Amino acid sequence: MTGKLTLSNMKNGTFITFEGGEGAGKSSVIAHIAAALRLEGFEVLCTREPGGTPLGEQIRHWLLDNKQTVQIGDTSELFLFLAARAQHLAELIRPALKRGYIVLCDRFNDSTIAYQGAARGLGVEYVEKLCRLACHDTLPDITLLLDVPTEAGLQRTRAASKENAKAGEVDRIESEKKEFHEKVRQALLALAAKEPDRYLVIDASQTLHHVQQEAKDKIFKSLSRYV
Repeated sequence: MTGKLTLSNMKNGTFITFEGGEGAGKSSVIAHIAAALRLEGFEVLCTREPGGTPLGEQIRHWLLDNKQTVQIGDTSELFLFLAARAQHLAELIRPALKRGYIVLCDRFNDSTIAYQGAARGLGVEYVEKLCRLACHDTLPDITLLLDVPTEAGLQRTRAASKENAKAGEVDRIESEKKEFHEKVRQALLALAAKEPDRYLVIDASQTLHHVQQEAKDKIFKSLSRYV
């Protein structure tokens, strides 16, 4: 791919999102993809949802805090995610895309549709419509779904929690029951089936090295569409 995908022949700005259930390994894959793109000379912005901005990070704390210091209802949870996203787009993502960056975002609309729409039971179509209203015309060009069986992903999350009590602490959403997370997985797979041109799906139960390499190959191949 070197020599084919370059700064000179690629369009300005590409938005790539990464989706998957708990323990899918998104952070490691994003770091690997970012390093590979930078080696090719691309400007890359790595960010996450909720987060990316001071407001987004404060909302993230409220949403993921598992100490029950703030009670959050399902509908309130949804609108907090959307508020963080609107700020994220205005303050960070859109400006980076306008400057020609490749933006790599850990979670976006599809997570909200799966977690709040499907697993919380607020309604997939209802949440999808609200997500589009919050985003206006800024939607992902490419979405990589790291799919892992629910129990395997939760085991990874629990193992991380034991290894590093601070960084791997199980958050409010991670601590939901297995049935909740299975609904998330099935919803994400349904979204991928609905939009095969946008989605790249990888079996994330494979070794990390294999997943990283497959993710890199698929993303670089998909980026060639924007040359």
